[in-house]
Amino acid sequence: MTPRPDSRPFSETSPRPVRTGGRDEDAVPAASSGAAGPKDQAGGPAPSEGKAAVKKAAAKKTAARKTAGGSTAKTAAKKTAVKKAAAGSAGKAVTKKAVAKKAVTKKAATRKTAKKAAAEPAGKATSKATAKATAKATGETAGKKAPARKAAAGQPAASEPVALRQDEPLKDHAPNWPGARPPAPRRSDDAPAGQDVGRAAALDPGERQRLLHGSHHDPHTVLGAHRVPGGVLFRALRPYARSVTVLAGGARAELHDDGDGLFSGVLPLAAEPSMPSYRLLVRYGEEPGEDEVETEDPYRFLPSIGELDLHLIGEGRHEELWRALGARPMTVDGVAGTRFTVWAPNALGVRVAGDFNYWDGTASPMRSLGGSGVWELFLPGVGAGALYKFDITRADGSHTLRADPMARRTETPPATASIVEESAYTWHDEEWLARRAERAPHQAPLSVYEVHLPSWRPGLTYRELAEQLPAYVKDLGFTHVELMPVAEHPFGGSWGYQVTGFYAPTARMGTPDDFRYLVDRLHQEGIGVLMDWVPAHFPKDEWALARFDGTALYEHSDPARAEHPDWGTLEFNFGRTEVRNFLVANAVYWCEEFHIDGLRVDAVASMLYLDYSRESGQWTPNVYGGRENLDAVAFLQEMNATVYRRCPGVITAAEESTAWDGVTRATHHTGPGGFGGLGFGFKWNMGWMHDSLEYMVREPVHRKYHHNEMTFSMVYAYSENYILPISHDEVVHGKRSLVSKMPGDWWQQRADHRAYLGFMWSHPGKQLLFMGQEFAQGSEWSEAHGPDWWLLDPAYSAAGDHRGVRDLVRDLNRVYTATPALWELDTDPAGFSWIEGGAADDNVFAFLRYAADGSPLIAVSNFSPVVRHDYPIGVPEGIAAWREVLNTDDARYGGSGVGNPGPLKADAAPAHGRPAGIAPTLPPLATIWLVPA
Repeated sequence: MTPRPDSRPFSETSPRPVRTGGRDEDAVPAASSGAAGPKDQAGGPAPSEGKAAVKKAAAKKTAARKTAGGSTAKTAAKKTAVKKAAAGSAGKAVTKKAVAKKAVTKKAATRKTAKKAAAEPAGKATSKATAKATAKATGETAGKKAPARKAAAGQPAASEPVALRQDEPLKDHAPNWPGARPPAPRRSDDAPAGQDVGRAAALDPGERQRLLHGSHHDPHTVLGAHRVPGGVLFRALRPYARSVTVLAGGARAELHDDGDGLFSGVLPLAAEPSMPSYRLLVRYGEEPGEDEVETEDPYRFLPSIGELDLHLIGEGRHEELWRALGARPMTVDGVAGTRFTVWAPNALGVRVAGDFNYWDGTASPMRSLGGSGVWELFLPGVGAGALYKFDITRADGSHTLRADPMARRTETPPATASIVEESAYTWHDEEWLARRAERAPHQAPLSVYEVHLPSWRPGLTYRELAEQLPAYVKDLGFTHVELMPVAEHPFGGSWGYQVTGFYAPTARMGTPDDFRYLVDRLHQEGIGVLMDWVPAHFPKDEWALARFDGTALYEHSDPARAEHPDWGTLEFNFGRTEVRNFLVANAVYWCEEFHIDGLRVDAVASMLYLDYSRESGQWTPNVYGGRENLDAVAFLQEMNATVYRRCPGVITAAEESTAWDGVTRATHHTGPGGFGGLGFGFKWNMGWMHDSLEYMVREPVHRKYHHNEMTFSMVYAYSENYILPISHDEVVHGKRSLVSKMPGDWWQQRADHRAYLGFMWSHPGKQLLFMGQEFAQGSEWSEAHGPDWWLLDPAYSAAGDHRGVRDLVRDLNRVYTATPALWELDTDPAGFSWIEGGAADDNVFAFLRYAADGSPLIAVSNFSPVVRHDYPIGVPEGIAAWREVLNTDDARYGGSGVGNPGPLKADAAPAHGRPAGIAPTLPPLATIWLVPA
């Protein structure tokens, strides 16, 4: 079994490490925005005695070289003479019979190796021979630690410090214990050659160096099989092999060892229209037949990504980018493996490193596919579940090990490797998807329960959540859930807003297919799924997107434009077509691959303004001299237009905290500011949220001075399509939970809490409530522990108070969903009419809501702690009586039980400018809903 390395990279600022044979027990999680940084990852500097030993060994070696220098020329000349003599007599000395006998022996050994390999299960990354080679390379066998290779074999004992060669590229993701590294490559110009194999022309020294250093742009022109005069040239790069043999058409021929892991030879194969099919037999053991692996050669395959894909990537119009870039298991020419592709246009070279090659990408250089900036390599035998990263050679020759920006699965943080992923999930939500687009979401009920998945029930996996969350949400009557965080992020405390894996569901709770199962189960219960999506910025982690190929690739090249002043992150360069494509395709990806029903887009305001959180002199105006970020505007328009075109029934909602004109206007409709609409389906009504909470936190006696804060929202209620949010942002970081914001004693706080929810559910706009607020949790939320479910435990003396609030939320959603007047004309002024909006001294608000067919509902809120008997309310004519369908002061919810149990007959006495009126009793700190009796 391949030893599992620490998947965290070295800090690029750390000194080059000296491996000492022990794990670095002081290593800490990888740095992230707000997360702890690495002390030293995957190994640290040797202790002082280790350094001394290394220096002493180096000095001794230097002295030995000086001593031997005088005889080097003579020895070399003597060797050359011996070789020439041997070469001249080899053909005469070896008879045909001897050659045939040797071939039969090799064939038998091959059959034996193949028979062992065939006994292994299909799809395994290694055969028993490979496992044996791995065990020898790692210093472990049969579950026991084997002694290190003897010094005579070129390997130091485990107790000796092992210094990295000065010309060896840094293995950022390599194992950090001795023996886990394969044996060092041999340099040998006189290794015994295979029979009938001619010498290949020596590689140009510069090309050889680029290939070994990982800066070769097209290794397929050097490696693999190529026709040359006299036959076919085979060249392989296997740094730790002792021999490489070509198996072609029943013949086998051992290649010449060119040193540094390069093997080559020319076989006199007949000229054919196509290149011969062949495999490689790679021996890592010291003796023939020992630790041999038969494998396909990655460098015999043509590019497996099409010209159309590359063209669309270059144009920034590849709407299914995840199918072209990243790691994709596939079968090429009948061979199963994984195609790796990555966009790194400014890299000198890119190699694939993973657990399948000991995190050493030397033997897996990728080829550049022209001006597209895409690098590609098909690796046979690598399948789903393999860990990998990209070893990128930057313009200055240095190396950086990076996670795949397109990775569809990642390791669980703080580990950072990408994982090859292939979904095997079968969906069962066809009915939901078919019904989803039947009705415009603006004219349908939309009541959202916002959930922080890791803390809703701490410790549950996606599949375990799927057994509890859908049932809970359905019981409470919410139509949708909004999930955070979904995309992978290194620091849990960021709530998922500092993303490093834009295409990967967070691994904290399971695999991507496990997340699909959760979405599927919610759909089967009739619940839509929205997710938080964060295209505004990304963290600076050195293994992720920041300066990905050594240049400002995903971020803006101008540091003033790249740095986000508030969050210590980097802003995307929305003006670059490939970056815009990366994000637009990502929005489509979540909707199509995971059946997400909507995207709530975070921090839209920070994208729209060049001067967002910047002082004068810290930003540059756009080409028109304005403060608008024209690139971000174009990106948001393209994203919305693409999602709505490709994914019927899906919605997008903007968290936009300013008065930007046309957030939910169609992109082709130009507004007064000269811009087309951004194209969102909804906008969070941050103004309503702040104003209404500002009113509610006041003592009732002072509320009359803030009456307009509750009515002002109707001045602009129809300028956008709004969602009314009481989100996670309002119940954390000292802001207190919703019930704790309310003034007065515990009874008054709960009464205010219930009355406010009744007002919110009846106000024009959809509604969103963060978890825990549905049962009046007293403490503010923390991602570390989640909601206080114990408050609902019958054994708790005050459980009834919290259960009562939850029962109210259930009834709010039940009546809301069954009453079209509360949602059908949410975005139409014809759906609302004030009855009483100026009763500041009474702290009373009353209004009418209408359905499309004219059916009315009256909502009356009394935010004073006194009962108001026979309070006059003007009503539409033609309705003889009204009945109470909801009262937040009902005793079942923990209220005082004041209400209107019987019908309220309308009389001819005018009220509030209307021809008829009723006189209900208004309970204290309560909201009531009335409909025609």
